[in-house]
This record gives sequence, C-alpha cells and structure tokens, in this order.
Amino acid sequence: MTTKKNSFFNWLKSGNLIGQIIAGLLAGILLAMVSKDAANAVGLLGELFVHALKAVAPVLVLVLVVSSIASHRHGQQSSLRPIIVMYLLSVFCASVVAVVASYHFPQFITLSHAHQGAIPPRGISAILHSLLLSMVVNPLDALLNANYIGILVWGIGLGLAFRHSSDTTRLMLTDLSSAIGWLVRKVIRCAPLGIFGLVASILASSGFSALWNYASLLSLLLGCMLMMALVVNPVLVFWKIRRNPYPLVFLCLRESGVTAFFTRSSAANIPVNMGIAKRLGLDEDTYSVSIPLGANISMAGASITITVLTLAAVHTLNIPVDFPTAIMLSLVASLCACGASGVAGGSLLLIPVACNMFGIPNDTAMQVVAVGFLISVLQDSAETALNSSTDILFTAAVCQSEAQKKILLAEHTR
Repeated sequence: MTTKKNSFFNWLKSGNLIGQIIAGLLAGILLAMVSKDAANAVGLLGELFVHALKAVAPVLVLVLVVSSIASHRHGQQSSLRPIIVMYLLSVFCASVVAVVASYHFPQFITLSHAHQGAIPPRGISAILHSLLLSMVVNPLDALLNANYIGILVWGIGLGLAFRHSSDTTRLMLTDLSSAIGWLVRKVIRCAPLGIFGLVASILASSGFSALWNYASLLSLLLGCMLMMALVVNPVLVFWKIRRNPYPLVFLCLRESGVTAFFTRSSAANIPVNMGIAKRLGLDEDTYSVSIPLGANISMAGASITITVLTLAAVHTLNIPVDFPTAIMLSLVASLCACGASGVAGGSLLLIPVACNMFGIPNDTAMQVVAVGFLISVLQDSAETALNSSTDILFTAAVCQSEAQKKILLAEHTR
C-alpha cells in the first residue's frame, strides 16, 4: 500500500502536467456521473486549490513586477526599439481582438456565490475613480486585500527605485522572484487534484451543461489566437517589410510555434528561435537581445487569455461594459500580459488584476483562474505557440527591413 502511495505522489510530483490535468478532468466527470454526494465531497480539493492560488497571487505580482523593472538594462541598441514597438503593439491589438470577439460571442461560466460581493461600476468615470483610489493605498493593505491595482503601482514604484540600487540588491530581487516562481510551480503541480475536485463538484451541482460553457470559452480563445497569428501579425509584418508576409509567418509558425505548442514555455523555446534567426541570417547583436526580451514582453496570447476570461466573468455577473471601459481593459490586460512571463500559468494568475477594474471580488476572480486551468491543456499550449512564434517573426521582420534599408541607401549613394 505504501509503495502505491509513493508511486502516486511521485507521479503527481514529476509526471506530465498535461496528462495529469486530462486525467483529473476525466476523473471528475466520471465521479459526478457515479455519485453526486462523493463529487460534492471532493469539492474540498478544488476549494483548497483556489485558496492556494488566492494566497500566492498577490505576492507573485508584486515580486515579479519589482524584479523585472529593477533588472532592466540601460543603453540597449536603438535597432531594438522598432521590435519592442511591434511587441507592445501586438499585445494591445490582441486584447482589442479579444474584446471585440467577446462582445460578439459573450461567454458565461459557472461561478459559485458569484452574486456575492460584486459591485458593478457605473460607467468609465466610476471605474476611473475606483482605479485612482486603488492606486494610492498602503502596500501591506494592498497585499492583504488582494488589491492588484495597488500592488501593480507599488511594484512599478519599487522597481524603478531598485534600478538605482547595487548589483547585489538586484540579484537578491531576481533570486526572490525565482523563489516565488518555485512556490507557484509547486501550487500548479496540485492543479490536477484541484481540477478533479472543481469539475466533480461543479458538474454535481450544475449539471453537465457546464461542460459546453468550457468548450465554447476554449473555442473563443483559440479563435482569437488564430486571428492574431494569421491576420493581425501578418498585417504588422507587412507594415514593416512591405511585401507578402505569409512566407515568413508560416515559417515562424511551423518552426517555432509547433515546438512551443508542445514545450508550453517561451523561455524553453528561446534556443529554437535563436537557431531560426541564425539560419535566416539575421543580425546577431539584435536577435541575441530581442528574442530573450520577447519571451518576457511579447505576450499577445496572454493578453487574449486575460481579456476573454475577465469579460466572461463580467458577462456572468451582468456587469455593463461601455466602449471606453473596454479600451481601458485592453490597456490593463496588455500591461498584465507583459508581466506574465516566467510564471507557471502566468496569464491566468494575473486575471484578478483585470477583474479588479470591475469590482469583482478576489474570491470570484480566483474561481475564474481555476476555470482557466480547466481548459489550460489547449489554451496554454496555443498561447505559448503564439507568443514564441511572434518573437522570431517580429525580430526577422525588423532585421530584414533594416537590411533592405541599408541596401537601398548603398544603391542611392552610388
């Protein structure tokens, strides 16, 4: 018996997370079909998982923002500027695509006690008023009450302050960020058990119609990501290189996107993108910086995930959203997406920041995060594929554009 227990915990600790999530999902469905009482009982596992996420997320956001800003290097090459502009423009466009798609195909998700504590804002002025007040709070109060807007402001302020500190201090912040990341990975490792409990209890109480909501939500996410990969990104590339962008787009999707889909890590895909850049003959001084940088700030897929899931919660809670509020959500989602790097399930854990805009309480926001983990088997893979392929795509576009300008300048000089 002890050997079997050890085998189970070893599998949970080091097994393939995708396979474990699928197993937890199927086990939850099966238990809900067999016994509703047992399914409601194992719902405790889901509650524990959600509470663990709720506990670690505020600290994660603060440390991640402080560390990333404090470790930023001065004096980067000017050739990186157009690449960074394309990265950030792509992230914002992704959020706009997600907003438009969510308006045309509104999603609804099952949330327990969703009506409790949600305070719908009354237009853009109410949101701005709430946003400004949330920004000027005590940092400890922001952490204790999961005020993510306040956490974000303090993170940016402390990060800017620590940029002037010693190398030892900045190294300490990097180590602290790594330590929090390790803790988050351990929490994420419990996702299969949490999903097992969540699925079983939700299906036992709400019926199997809830599964259709998850499938519909996943379809919208994947549709938005395909729109970015096959329509918006090619337009941005054409704007830069002024010729048919699709040969380059398909090359990057095939050689970078497919690999990233299965590794589910932009950081792990950096060597792949480096190899593609070398084969394309790009400027090494540029791509050696832009590709690792892209793995941190080129997060169009994360922007889509944050926006779609936040608006799903908004629609579920019947919170009205006007056009200016939607644009503000796009900006907030873009900012969150750029801070999602290096975090296991990073885009999901930053959803509460966007939910704060609409007065959605942290308990409900964390249920949205848990729903994200239910569909993360495909969502996270597609998100990483879009993020990583975009890194090499925009780097190649800018490098080729710069090379073309040099050729034209040389010909004009003659």
